[in-house]
Amino acid sequence: GMARQVREWLTFWLTDVRAFVPIAVLLWLGELVLNVVIVNRIPYTEIDWVAYMEEVEGVKGGELDYLKLKGCTGPLVYPAGFVWIYSVLHDLTGNGANIRMAQYMFIGLYMIFIAIVFAIYHRSKAIPPWVLILLCATKRIHSIFVLRLFNDCVAMTLLYAAVLLFMYHRWTLGCIVYSLALSVKMNVLLYLPPLAFLLAKSSGILNNVHRALLVLIIQIGLGWPFIQYNTYSYLKGAFDFGRQFMYTWTVNWKFIDEDMFLSAPFATALLIANLSLLFIFLFFKWCADEQRGVFSVIWPLWRSEWQKRQLSPQYIALVLFTGNFIGIVCARSLHYQFFVWYYHTLPFLLWHTPYPTGLRVGLILTIEVLWNIYPSYWLSSLVLFICHVIILGGLLFARTDLVPAFVKPQTKLKSI
Repeated sequence: GMARQVREWLTFWLTDVRAFVPIAVLLWLGELVLNVVIVNRIPYTEIDWVAYMEEVEGVKGGELDYLKLKGCTGPLVYPAGFVWIYSVLHDLTGNGANIRMAQYMFIGLYMIFIAIVFAIYHRSKAIPPWVLILLCATKRIHSIFVLRLFNDCVAMTLLYAAVLLFMYHRWTLGCIVYSLALSVKMNVLLYLPPLAFLLAKSSGILNNVHRALLVLIIQIGLGWPFIQYNTYSYLKGAFDFGRQFMYTWTVNWKFIDEDMFLSAPFATALLIANLSLLFIFLFFKWCADEQRGVFSVIWPLWRSEWQKRQLSPQYIALVLFTGNFIGIVCARSLHYQFFVWYYHTLPFLLWHTPYPTGLRVGLILTIEVLWNIYPSYWLSSLVLFICHVIILGGLLFARTDLVPAFVKPQTKLKSI
């Protein structure tokens, strides 16, 4: 009777693929209202906005030596795309003074961001519609966007746009957008190893030389005024791999003492761990379907039209998000705003582990709670690390045959 009808109705709306778009639209509208309420009810927190504006004003004042550009929180440490985007924001907000205006612009950015993330999940056809609720149920992400105005939001919006393009097999356009994302913040480099692998697996190494050059040319083009003035300054400032992080702000290694956290051997060990994990996934997961393993990706160097292979959208997202997640687990430091680097990939990754639904949801909610603990301390960091390791283990021991790498020839997807 009635109970059965309710159950059937709920089952349809929460799990049926046909309910995906209506649920996404409803959540999107709910998000719009929620963000407006947050901006109007919850006080804005000044962390980096003023510093961003000061850095941009330095450029507008004619300073082209990247190492001389700084704000109240320290030197400019982002690539040139950041400078140009925040220059526009500087103009549109009365030289950065109209914070409320900036917040509304970040609501706009968030609405684009979450729509792209929903589209990624929809395209993958791998996740039930109710899981979209988890993508929205995060206090930390909303504050990173509309109460803090961090540049990570801009970088990740562009990055997810690139991922969506890759999932539609628009590789060249995706690389252009990827390079734009990289020009805003360097963390986007975490996606480079899995992306290079996907390109090679799809069409061979030599077919992608022009895409690699395109990414490079865009970086040079955006940074050109600074590169021309002082190349060393620009590269050192925008892409500083030796940067020291402050122990105070870190979310992830508080169970290790400060001296070790800042030490060179610790940084080296993490880099080795990162590369090792990438190789383990490369050999045992991402090439498990190939008759000749990794060799199939390297050879033939150049694939002719009929040798090119259409990767499945689900596989594309899984490889990219796993590669990024490995980088997060091995990151030397994670600051609060870095949460946006990977939160929205967690449901996707967890639905590709053999874990029961309760554990999946539990892990996501636990991670969200841990990122809201301020200041972080040894226990919050330790539990976060354990959660990360559990997810990594689930990905490593998941059955590879459940996510076919290639689209079946008969269901060949049209590249739009």
